[in-house]
Amino acid sequence: MSVERTLKKLVSGVILDLDGTLLNTDGTVSEILKVFLVKYGKQWDGREAPHIVGKTPTEAAAAVVEDYGLPLSTDEFLSQFYPMLSDQWHKIKAVPGANRLINHLRGHGVPMALASNSSRSNIEAKIFHHAGWKESFSAIVGGDEVKAGKPSPEIFLEAAKRLNMDPSSFLVIEDSIPGVTAGKAAGMAVVAVPSLAKQSHLYTSADEVINSLLDLQLEKWGLPAFQDRIEGTLPLEPWCIGGPVIKGFGRGSKVLGIPTANLSPEGYSAILSEHPAGVYFGWAGLSGRGVYKMVMSIGWNPFFNNAEKTIEPWLLHDFNEDFYGEELHLVVVGYIRPEATFSSLEALIAKIHEDRKIAERALELPQYLKYKDDPYLKSSLHQEN
Repeated sequence: MSVERTLKKLVSGVILDLDGTLLNTDGTVSEILKVFLVKYGKQWDGREAPHIVGKTPTEAAAAVVEDYGLPLSTDEFLSQFYPMLSDQWHKIKAVPGANRLINHLRGHGVPMALASNSSRSNIEAKIFHHAGWKESFSAIVGGDEVKAGKPSPEIFLEAAKRLNMDPSSFLVIEDSIPGVTAGKAAGMAVVAVPSLAKQSHLYTSADEVINSLLDLQLEKWGLPAFQDRIEGTLPLEPWCIGGPVIKGFGRGSKVLGIPTANLSPEGYSAILSEHPAGVYFGWAGLSGRGVYKMVMSIGWNPFFNNAEKTIEPWLLHDFNEDFYGEELHLVVVGYIRPEATFSSLEALIAKIHEDRKIAERALELPQYLKYKDDPYLKSSLHQEN
């Protein structure tokens, strides 16, 4: 397909949100809220997430105080909660694709601004721990520098003003509905990267909704395209996950004809929350057996509508028997595609086999093949079963 046919709008600058868009702040906030609420005999269950994502600190605090019936004023809540949160800012990780995006835009001289409902001082404190970020932005606008935060467009209009550019020449990248609303009200193009699971249908006002920053196609907006995909795959900073193989949903072999080696999501929710839903590949070390090529899905599997985020690896080898209970170590080295919805089981099966072919071919490339010798894969081979 030609660029002309896929081009949505020509832009010349990019305005980025921070929390949830570039930083995995939501996971850290949830962890601290769990600890905080126990003091008041309450249990964080995540039900407030839609009420706090993208809101100003005061609005988010008010939502938690009200929903949990806490015996505190909003200001009292903030004075107790914020010191706990700021102690953790150095631990907040960049979302996958954030560094890639910032480095790419900076390298091509694309003007960038950061616009967040957080206060300017909090923004500075959060990005301090991410090398090269502060210098990459020609303007940084905090929620305390404007009269009204998102969903008011003021924060984005102020960013455009500081860059001395017309608001209509910007692409906004946002994870929250208030942020999308603000960007559109400012007359800007908006790409939404929803940070709330299974909520993308609520982002209808965005010009485009994508699964993660890994799926961003800048050329659709007249910006320089990423050039780092290799044979249908995107190299990633490798990451590891492992544990005993459990009985899964029973559908891998029975329904799909694809025997997946499932890992329990118990204890892995934190690491799974760091990685977008989608199809990945890499190497699998199975205790007492060896190292094998592997393709896997992370997510809710829209066709089966899982209730929780799962990880389902498919070891690309014909085994004669099940290996439930055996220790499985995975090194994930690349990304293939976002999670997708399929109209039929046949279409899903065909896509999974296509993913297998892509992974098998890619893992022969030196860039990926070298990780076959990762010590983490071998560590599972020496453990007692």
